[in-house]
Amino acid sequence: MADTSKPLLIKRYASRRLYNTETSDYVTLEDIATFIRDGREVQIVDLKSGDDLTRQYLLQIIAEHESRGESVLGVDLLTDLVRGYTSQASSVVPQFLTASFEMLRDGQSKAMENMTQANPMANMPGFEAMQAQQQAFFNAMTGGMMGATAPKETDTAADDLDTIKQQLAAMQEKLSKMGK
Repeated sequence: MADTSKPLLIKRYASRRLYNTETSDYVTLEDIATFIRDGREVQIVDLKSGDDLTRQYLLQIIAEHESRGESVLGVDLLTDLVRGYTSQASSVVPQFLTASFEMLRDGQSKAMENMTQANPMANMPGFEAMQAQQQAFFNAMTGGMMGATAPKETDTAADDLDTIKQQLAAMQEKLSKMGK
């Protein structure tokens, strides 16, 4: 069994093929995205030079998901990121984004823990729908990166999605205003 405490080492050959050193087989970008969604750390290195290519491939995975319409990053946020690369604020942007995602992960863990523990709210009418909406929101925000499971299909799935989209738009607007 593989040691999941260490990053999964992926080697890139000169042919640009990616090789999983644990399973001794070739993998795709989608396979790597799945490893990450399952909570596994991944390190991608160039076989010949030894250069760490992880960042480059993670950005490529994000770009491919965004181009397929799986948009998480709004135009305003992407515009602010581009501005951040060309301004004095570039030194603050990485720390801000890292801290924001850490807060999101921590909040998700705590919220899901609170939702699943026995509490008086569990008997409230509509509690299950609220819990499913919260789970859908966390999944949308994290792209499943915390191993979160998809919510059960309900009649209110479309309403939940609209609510999440509105919440995400509001968050993007706030981030956009913070960057100005």
